[in-house]
Amino acid sequence: MKKVEISASVVLYHENLEELSNTIQCFLNVDISKKLYLIDNTDDARFKGLFTNDDIIYIQNGKNLGFGAGHNVILNQIENDSKYHLILNPDVNFESRVIINLIDKLKKHEMVSMIAPKVLFPDGTFQNSCRRYPRIIELLARRFNLLQSIFKKNISKGKYTDKDLDASFFAEYITGCFHLYKTDDFVKLGGFDERYFLYMEDVDICKKIQKLDKLKLYYPKEEIRHVLKQGSSKNNKLFFIHTFSAIKYFLKWGFR
Repeated sequence: MKKVEISASVVLYHENLEELSNTIQCFLNVDISKKLYLIDNTDDARFKGLFTNDDIIYIQNGKNLGFGAGHNVILNQIENDSKYHLILNPDVNFESRVIINLIDKLKKHEMVSMIAPKVLFPDGTFQNSCRRYPRIIELLARRFNLLQSIFKKNISKGKYTDKDLDASFFAEYITGCFHLYKTDDFVKLGGFDERYFLYMEDVDICKKIQKLDKLKLYYPKEEIRHVLKQGSSKNNKLFFIHTFSAIKYFLKWGFR
């Protein structure tokens, strides 16, 4: 069977339907062969039948597997179905040219496994999406206002404030709202580490790319808009999930 040019997966749980509809339409507008996997992590199949299109495949998990495990359910399908695979958040919008141009750029770099565009907030202001690998003190300082002024330099360094963020470069990690992979590489990575229920899985997979001696390209000539929820800063349950994910990350990759 002939492979489609691109597949994409969106993991669904408590989503804003207007934002989700916009995201889906943005992907369907891309004028290349494609498949969109809508992966429903709700226990009541909340999104079943809401979006119908020949390019959409709905998958019902019946429970909340988490972000990484949700995306991983289609690993076996995309291995033989697509050349490129997009990890897509349900609150992102973009012009149809963005994916086509990112694929063209990715084709030219044999050593690049994943490419990602510049990310903007819905109002057009810059959203920092590429960072250096986190240090413990930086994560703590970003969370607690009292520490932010003390460790301001650590936070700034982590955000690549020493670089021109309007120019392309190979970043250490890129936040996971819009990751475009060569499908073969994403499968070879085994997708996301499912030990992370939510948070830190995007940092972890960037580490895994590095272990393969491959690269991640931040490419700001293309832009998307993302509604950043920042749930762990507003919700105690999500804060504890974020904290446990950070502990798992540092236990896996080392404390520094």
